[in-house]
Amino acid sequence: MVRNGVHTARSEEEKEAVYRFRYEIYVSEMGRYAGVADHENRRFREPEDDTARIFYAASDGEVVATSRMSWGGDAPFTERLTDHYRLEPFLAEIPKEAMAVGERGMVKAELRGSSIFTELGMKSSQFIRENRVQLIFGACEPHLLSRYVGQGSRTFASRNINSPDSGYLIPIVNVVEDIDYLRRIGSPMAETSHDWGEDTRIPECLERLLANEGNVLSQRLVDSGLYLGEVHDALDDLSENQVSALEGLTHEEVLGVLHKSNIIHCEAGDHVIKKGGTARNMFVILEGHLEVRDGDALLGVFGPGDIVGAMAFLLARPRVVDMYAATDCRILSLSEGTVRKAIDSDARGAAHLMLNIAKILCLRLLQTR
Repeated sequence: MVRNGVHTARSEEEKEAVYRFRYEIYVSEMGRYAGVADHENRRFREPEDDTARIFYAASDGEVVATSRMSWGGDAPFTERLTDHYRLEPFLAEIPKEAMAVGERGMVKAELRGSSIFTELGMKSSQFIRENRVQLIFGACEPHLLSRYVGQGSRTFASRNINSPDSGYLIPIVNVVEDIDYLRRIGSPMAETSHDWGEDTRIPECLERLLANEGNVLSQRLVDSGLYLGEVHDALDDLSENQVSALEGLTHEEVLGVLHKSNIIHCEAGDHVIKKGGTARNMFVILEGHLEVRDGDALLGVFGPGDIVGAMAFLLARPRVVDMYAATDCRILSLSEGTVRKAIDSDARGAAHLMLNIAKILCLRLLQTR
């Protein structure tokens, strides 16, 4: 049996309960990892589980939340971890014992938004502090990036994670012990992290990588004028028969819509939207082209100014098609929560935004006739 409360999974029985919970969330609910999961036994286990620290929270004898930490002090990072999280430059400068990768964090649907995942994080934080881990690597879907940035995470990689099983993810990194750095970036972790003074092992390459922010430009981290300029420069170049998603909006309304948004650079071939995915954020194509596919069938090609993902947002349903980057491109990821808040609080701006979306979708229908 699993133990109620928050624990490290040590027995095979505890680990098997976690594997079954992962299957419930990732495979049954989210439609991910179907190609590698054990469907016969309804469990999802990976090679990293042999050496990783698995944390879980349980209630009434059932797992309700879990996460996994692969620590360099337990075993060398696997080839998948090294590649996915772009660990090479860090491994060249600091001991592997100073690094960890956090993955497979999930919470039972009815408990999302509760304190349970924070309690789970406190368990892993205790391990991090005791073992002087300096850098924590992870990844998130585009629609969650602003949340993690607000918690102190930073993007750094020149290439995103793009796999058939995990989908399209953005690598992120958290600095643990450098209090001056955490205060400089405005991280809320600065006030709760233990200050070890000058006895830290932060690699010089971290500053170099973070200075470029990898292939993501986050609205929360850059000057608002620079960010708006990136968006307007792209949308102002649309042809006369195209409609901008921001057309007719005042400066303040544009700021409201773009709050917590991100501009993401995608490489040709990237699987940007996965059919069946539960994210509901919309994307505006700023540069390049995306292909819409259903299996092997090519349904269309979208270019600058087009909005993709609107059906999931408007109908509150999972994604119904796959979208791939046909070329290198830049896309503006709008925060679902921000847009819905803007709709609820600003009737004029909401009307203009919804009208623009409707016009873009209507023009798309006319082009396919």
